Amino acid sequence: MPLSEHEQRLLEQMERALYAEDPKFASALEGTGLRTYTRRRVYLAGAGFVAGVALLMGGLVAQVIWISVAGFLVMLGCAVLAVTAWRRGPVGPGPRQVAAPRRRAGVMDRMEQRWQRRRDEQSGL
Repeated sequence: MPLSEHEQRLLEQMERALYAEDPKFASALEGTGLRTYTRRRVYLAGAGFVAGVALLMGGLVAQVIWISVAGFLVMLGCAVLAVTAWRRGPVGPGPRQVAAPRRRAGVMDRMEQRWQRRRDEQSGL
């Protein structure tokens, strides 16, 4: 059930008030924290991959097989971590536009349910 014009105006006023009172909290609700977390995971996985390459090469140069195997496993684990982080969460500004409405839809649904509950309680009085 879509919101009426009056309800939409009230919601917009509440959003503006939230941004004015607590911009940090408002930006956290938009999902910027998720983007930062995902980007950090991808960067750390990339650094780990480079460290794995160094272990692999170091093991080959030193002719110690278990160091080379450990380096390969580190590379493999970091590659898997980077790919899963990249697919799950938004990294750049492009996916943010796609992900933000998805999060807001859940919040909007809950707000609409609360509004409807309050409306039903008031009409029952």
